[in-house]
Amino acid sequence: MILSAGLTPAWQQILVFDAFRYGEVNRAREAHWCASGKVFNAGIAVHRLGGPSLTLATVGGPPLELIQREFDAMGVPRRFVVTQAATRVCTTIIDRAGGKITELVENGRPLSAEELDTFRRAYAEEAARAEAVVLIGSLPAGTPTTYYRDLVGLTPCPAVLDFRGEGLLSVLDREPLVVKPNREELVQTLGRPLPTDHDLCEAMRWVNERGARWVVVTQGAGPVFVTSHQGAWRLWPPVAEHVVNPIGCGDVLAASIAWAVCHGSGVLDGVRLGMAAAASNLRQLFPGRIDPVGVRGQAEAIRVEAIE
Repeated sequence: MILSAGLTPAWQQILVFDAFRYGEVNRAREAHWCASGKVFNAGIAVHRLGGPSLTLATVGGPPLELIQREFDAMGVPRRFVVTQAATRVCTTIIDRAGGKITELVENGRPLSAEELDTFRRAYAEEAARAEAVVLIGSLPAGTPTTYYRDLVGLTPCPAVLDFRGEGLLSVLDREPLVVKPNREELVQTLGRPLPTDHDLCEAMRWVNERGARWVVVTQGAGPVFVTSHQGAWRLWPPVAEHVVNPIGCGDVLAASIAWAVCHGSGVLDGVRLGMAAAASNLRQLFPGRIDPVGVRGQAEAIRVEAIE
């Protein structure tokens, strides 16, 4: 079983406009709601790839029943820790005329110490029987920055980590299998600019030296960089012919790495699978709901270039 765990899921509103004009009244052509946020996107993607999976998240307030109903309809296995704080609401604005996607993000609301303890116990139970873990997403306001370090210490199986900042730096000495920030998140985590690819790779190797066995850095439509103690690689994504909604592509990639490792493949092959799955995600309106048909074949066509 692959466990996808996180504390900041979202109830997502997606508004589609023929044209969006800032500072004016805009009427949406389409309006949709769905479960989203990094942990939900990853958990749904693992399920779509063929599982077995479990999504563990904190959920509360009015969105709780709607999220439960959607997970039931998709058949995605779940374990929710119910909280007093309502699940955050985020909004995606899709401007068809301009070809732009704007994301309005609400930060995760504070959780009580009791709720954090309940989640920690649930995580320990599920991680003990998991074959791989995706630990993903930001921490709610007020949560100790060492919280993820505690969870990684309770993880007996390979872990793919997708979060940033002090929380990420605090876990490196626990030697996680993969850390997967995007380029901007790595800049924020290290507190210094990475203007060139050489700078980026040097920063990634620094993270390897601090304990991460593999570092995977995405950068939107650009190539994905991967480093380990054995080398460094650049992987070229497939051409995106039709972009519907890019939200969740990084989450899908993290999920795919865990899925590949769980099924006996290496990390590089997992990244290739993740890039193909992210390309599928680009073509979907709802994040994480990838179409697995053809993904594995497309993964084999992704070019891998060793970097000196």
